[in-house]
Amino acid sequence: MSIYIKSKKHGAAGRLVNLHNLGSSLALSTLALAAPFHVAADTLPEVNANERNESYKAERVSSPKFTQPLVNTTQTITVIKKELLQSQLATTLTEALQNSAGVGTFSAGENGRTDTGDAIFMRGFSTANSIFVDNIRDLGGVSRDLFNIEQIEVVKGPAGADNGRSAPTGYINMVTKQPMLENAYSGTATYGTGDQKRITADLNRHIDGLNGAAFRLNLLKQDSGVPGRDRVRNNRWGVAPSFAIGLGTPTRVFLNYLHLDRDNVPDAGIPTIGTPGFFNASTAGKSLQPVARRNYYGMAGDYDKSTTDMFTAVFEHDLSADVTIRNIARYGKTKQNYLIGSPYTIDGSNANPANWTVNRLLQTRDQENEIFTNQTNTLIKFSTGPVRHAITTGLEFIREKQTTILYTGPTLAAANLYAPNPYAPAGVQVRASGARNDGTTNTIGTYLFDTLELTPSFQLNAGVRLDRYTTDFSGIGLSTATSNPTLPVGTLVPTTLSKSDTLLNWKVGALYKPAPNGSIYAAYATSQQPPGGAAFVLTSNGSSLDNPNFTPQRTKTVEIGSKWEVFEKKLLLSAALFRTEVSNEIKQDAVTSNAFTQTGKKRVDGIELGASGEIVRGWSLNASAALMNAKVSDGTTNSLATSNQNNAAMSFSPKKTMTLWSTYQLPTGFTIGGGVRYVDTMARTASTTINGATNTPYAQSYWIADAMAAYQIDKNASIQLNLYNLNNARYTASLNNSGTRYIPGVERSAKLSLNLAY
Repeated sequence: MSIYIKSKKHGAAGRLVNLHNLGSSLALSTLALAAPFHVAADTLPEVNANERNESYKAERVSSPKFTQPLVNTTQTITVIKKELLQSQLATTLTEALQNSAGVGTFSAGENGRTDTGDAIFMRGFSTANSIFVDNIRDLGGVSRDLFNIEQIEVVKGPAGADNGRSAPTGYINMVTKQPMLENAYSGTATYGTGDQKRITADLNRHIDGLNGAAFRLNLLKQDSGVPGRDRVRNNRWGVAPSFAIGLGTPTRVFLNYLHLDRDNVPDAGIPTIGTPGFFNASTAGKSLQPVARRNYYGMAGDYDKSTTDMFTAVFEHDLSADVTIRNIARYGKTKQNYLIGSPYTIDGSNANPANWTVNRLLQTRDQENEIFTNQTNTLIKFSTGPVRHAITTGLEFIREKQTTILYTGPTLAAANLYAPNPYAPAGVQVRASGARNDGTTNTIGTYLFDTLELTPSFQLNAGVRLDRYTTDFSGIGLSTATSNPTLPVGTLVPTTLSKSDTLLNWKVGALYKPAPNGSIYAAYATSQQPPGGAAFVLTSNGSSLDNPNFTPQRTKTVEIGSKWEVFEKKLLLSAALFRTEVSNEIKQDAVTSNAFTQTGKKRVDGIELGASGEIVRGWSLNASAALMNAKVSDGTTNSLATSNQNNAAMSFSPKKTMTLWSTYQLPTGFTIGGGVRYVDTMARTASTTINGATNTPYAQSYWIADAMAAYQIDKNASIQLNLYNLNNARYTASLNNSGTRYIPGVERSAKLSLNLAY
């Protein structure tokens, strides 16, 4: 809950979030009145001190490649605003994405890897490598915090024309907070069950006498457990200073820096025994009980440490009211180093279940991701006769680099299945094995988009992007008896591979407005993901899409839909039908089991509904629902294959998902609200040969209900209580690729926050 106070400088509204001082640890809050980069500060509206403007409805996205408001955009886009995040006390990208149907972190990783970061799936495909910050790719498998985020934009459908190489079904863009021409100080302090502690601050200062200058500082400190989980912790601190000059003038400069440091105890999950579909030969025919959700199967020394550093410089200049030039340059680096003991296979041969054990795998990661990019964009508005144009064109230079060091260590002793010691062993020694992977991708991209308003009721839009890229990979691997039978096992074997290509992607749309507040549209778009495009790794493996001998994975999507602004344009309703077809997938030859062809295809058909905004004054709503059929339309049918895929449901692609969140402000100073989420049964593996001996082939469906209540103490302070998983559902938040372990969903829990703003 929050109120609005009149700015000392402009009368622009400043949201009451929270300020709390805990010694040297100040907190950041999810207030930010700054609009995206391209909006000048003098466009902020005059707002009466008693006005409330907490609508969840966004008018447009931040990218200059989208020149029209959302109601006139020929694509499904969900914008998750800071007001919605604050009402839920959401702190991470994973939590925020629960507000968009069909998007989630459904996969917990492979047997040799645990996904401790934002392993996001969208419309049937992994989107973990299509996450952007201010429309620049953000690399690294880390968990992203929201302390410096203004809004989150979930763009669905092929994104090749927008961003070049990308996931087949969309991308996620996080918009950072920017300085503004007013003095505003806010913060929040939160405490919750499971020893959750978090404090944030958001401090903005207009610098008098310096040509529209302002300084903003966002701060974060968190030291939190996870309700219902032993030992798992999320500890982090962050600082994000930013400076702007020229706000409210034709020439504006923004300088931003972000540092985020994480020191976590990671969660590798718990064994799937006792869940529907579990199978293990040693326990077949025996009475099976699930393990306690609190159990921790790692070691005393488990850790997940990572840092993110990001420096961004933005220059904008309005040549005229119709021409704006914008340049953004960024250097970013993310480092991650983790050591995890992960549960794997169960030995249930003992007659007494109390003596059953679970093997554990030693998992390590030492990875550094680095990006340097420069984007120059020009927005031009003009008319040719009766046709009005909004053209955006630009040039991008991008250098991305990933380095991974591989380690070796001892075999871990098995843990007791039902009563593991979370502190044993006390420590293990790992060492660099000599194996490593170094991948670099250099890209030059250029694009052109045009929106043509033929009449006030009819628009056409089209965009094209051309990318020239080169991926260079240098790896050192350890030989095995299978991979290099003529060499001693463990011999270091170097590999050097390269791939260069030119990618052409495009999109086109037509929009008809039967009324000023509504639109009906149709659109077509393409995208490509080349070998090494997601992980910066090239391989000679004949069954991998990262083999440089293969051509890019290709995607095309058709979408028809309609968007309407109702209730005095305060609520945006949307509906869309879509079909996405992905070709050049790898499948096993129908006759020869050791031969692979690039003739596979996948298809996703679906319908998506959305609503965001205000129903009546003070009653806010955000809701979406998706019905999706994601399947392998042309896959492996070889009888010797581990699993045949033709017409199988795709992995981590629930058919039905929905999310709803609503809040209502009472005249007494109280705000009440709540919501529900539903995720349908979800296939773990794309196969038509699932049988009783297939371990945990599905994650079961679940409903979750949450609630909140807040009270405005005075014009500067409020308190807020959030309750999560009211029905205390036992559900699978994410499942690993082999079905041996899962991350349990957070049990019934609560957070209480104090919010201050001045």
